[in-house]
Amino acid sequence: MRRELLKEISRLVVKLGTGVLTDSHKQPDPAQLEQLVAQVAEQRKAGREVVIVTSGAVGAGMGVLGYEKRPGELAELQACAAVGQSRLMAVYEKLFAAHGLHVAQVLLTHDDLEHHERHLNARNTLVTLLSRGVVPIINENDAVSFTEIKFGDNDKLSALVASLLPADLLVILTTVDGVIENFGKANPRTISVIATIDDAIEQLAGGTDSATAVGGMASKIQAAKIVVRSGIPLVIASGRKPHMLARVLAREDEGTLFVAQPTRLQGRKRWIAFFHYPKGALFVDDGAKTALREAGKSLLPPGVARCEGEFSAGDVVRICDLNGTEFARGIAKYGAAEIRARKLVRVELVHRDDLVIL
Repeated sequence: MRRELLKEISRLVVKLGTGVLTDSHKQPDPAQLEQLVAQVAEQRKAGREVVIVTSGAVGAGMGVLGYEKRPGELAELQACAAVGQSRLMAVYEKLFAAHGLHVAQVLLTHDDLEHHERHLNARNTLVTLLSRGVVPIINENDAVSFTEIKFGDNDKLSALVASLLPADLLVILTTVDGVIENFGKANPRTISVIATIDDAIEQLAGGTDSATAVGGMASKIQAAKIVVRSGIPLVIASGRKPHMLARVLAREDEGTLFVAQPTRLQGRKRWIAFFHYPKGALFVDDGAKTALREAGKSLLPPGVARCEGEFSAGDVVRICDLNGTEFARGIAKYGAAEIRARKLVRVELVHRDDLVIL
């Protein structure tokens, strides 16, 4: 399966987690950074375009500012990020220069990718950098981000960047070998291939105990949901093992491969599905759910059982079944107040061109 799914990879996003970038003192680990940069440089010289999504800025700043564990106050986190980001980029610039490669820093907030024009501008910038042989190094703009506009973690950010481009592959390098069955028990086993992300897979994922990291395997599973629906495969593998990128791209049985859905979503549909915090939700009956999922229909007023949240025409909303399970997202053509008034007839609440089945 790997030989077929990973045979033509010309553009990849590589996410480097805090755990693989920093040492026991929460400072950037020079030896680790050097071997990871060498791996990326090898792929760049093989003709592949590579984007890095890096963690480690807050961790680097923590060491400088004397924090032993990740601070809880937003202002302290932002101060760590501001100090650490410049130190991290200086290291990347020096290490890539040794391979004859230039780097570019790109700091993003969720708002940058939600706003459609800025979304397209971000994509154009990245594509231009790649076309000029530059390695873009992306991080969340933690010095200014706050809860309402954060991506949540760099696993999600890497998935969104892969979807934005779009990439041919996302590789998340972390401190474990992949998604592990029986983790912490006598007979652990790395799952080689995951074709479907179901409840059993989600239950295997825990959080993280790291003093510097945010996510854990649970956030990586959520990232997998984004990229596989976009039509992009994902490999989660160990960033501590040498030559891991080369081994993954040689289609060796390393890490866990999440199989992409067979058809790639169009760019605008990816933007609707994954780059918004939905403003509300429409709960639809079984007939409407079937019409949307299986017949490619638009959402009409009779199919809506209830409407939650306050949203306006043009906002993205969740579309859920009567059990509350979200199965689609779309751009509402009418506001919540109009929909609740139940006076709309012979109209489309969400046009099928503005709707994505998840």
